[in-house]
Amino acid sequence: MATELQFIKSASGTSVSSLSVTDCFSDKYDVYYIDIVKANAPTSDTQLQVRLINSGGVVSTSNYDEATLQMQSDTSFSEKRNTNTSRLAETLELDASLDTGTGFSMYVFNPYNSSSYTFTKHQASSWGGTPNLYGYKGIGVYKVAEQITGIHFLAGVTQNLTELIINVYGVK
Repeated sequence: MATELQFIKSASGTSVSSLSVTDCFSDKYDVYYIDIVKANAPTSDTQLQVRLINSGGVVSTSNYDEATLQMQSDTSFSEKRNTNTSRLAETLELDASLDTGTGFSMYVFNPYNSSSYTFTKHQASSWGGTPNLYGYKGIGVYKVAEQITGIHFLAGVTQNLTELIINVYGVK
């Protein structure tokens, strides 16, 4: 895979339950890199989830499959697998008391190609409650061949995220 990143767009929000990066995918690139620069939550165990955006808006239909390996420092590793779900859920766990050390990166493959499914792979790290270190490696697929134009992040519980900053890059 090529390694040169071309900055496309940034989005940020404070006290938001979700954040969209719209019109960031085009026919210029086949692969995109998503970087979360900062993510904070007001309470512990806030899960950051992902949906895609098409011409009709945020896609919340049950057409996503996902698999994530959660690597926690204080217990055994665990696998999370979901099919026909409405989002990619097991991406990152945020903790209010420890807002440093969070990292998230995701590759998105062929989102703008209307003849292909959209695939993702991500890895993340964060601090948990005790504190414990959490690591995540995951894959996902949106199982509809249609043009995807953006990406949407949301809190997995009914609350606002304290802060969220996202950068999107094209991979050359």
